Amino acid sequence: MARRQVGVRREEILDATVEQVRTTGLAATRVSDVAGALGCSTALVFYHFGTKDDLLVAAFEHAAARDLAHLDAAVAQGSDPLDRLRRVVRLYGPTGAAVGWKIWIDGWAYALREPAIRRTLRRLEARWVAVLRSIVQDGVADGTFTVKDPAASVAKVSALLDGLSVASLVYGSVSRTQLRAWIAETLASELGVPEDVLT
Repeated sequence: MARRQVGVRREEILDATVEQVRTTGLAATRVSDVAGALGCSTALVFYHFGTKDDLLVAAFEHAAARDLAHLDAAVAQGSDPLDRLRRVVRLYGPTGAAVGWKIWIDGWAYALREPAIRRTLRRLEARWVAVLRSIVQDGVADGTFTVKDPAASVAKVSALLDGLSVASLVYGSVSRTQLRAWIAETLASELGVPEDVLT
């Protein structure tokens, strides 16, 4: 493949890095593989990002920004708190090949050693929790939900979603059907609504 030094932009490098991470994982991603996928030199990648760690952090944040944009769109499309809740929970749980989830699970392990990835993960989690809490509070305000402690309910549901998603994708001990059913059951219990309105 011919080298394309000039036309390769920062965003193209980030997209290619995210694809490489999806294939090989954060720890195994090499700058040379990213450059090879783009038909450019490693020097060009380093020109934009300085170090491999800088590239991986920027790519992880790039993937997070896309997920947050999807989250914002799901909230905007909802007609009321219950509809917004269904849309957001459906978006958050693993679907299809769950490629986004594989990056986050990989990121959790990498974050134990990489503070910049840890900060990105915390920012993403804080944003997700804030959106979910806002939906629950709106539902409490209009009488849709009955919740004693919205923050605690959201923390429980968020942790359960994370744990069940890992059990489904990594261990294979929980099916997607079970995951959806258990999340709906927990949400119904926490929010004081019939379970069937969440499925």
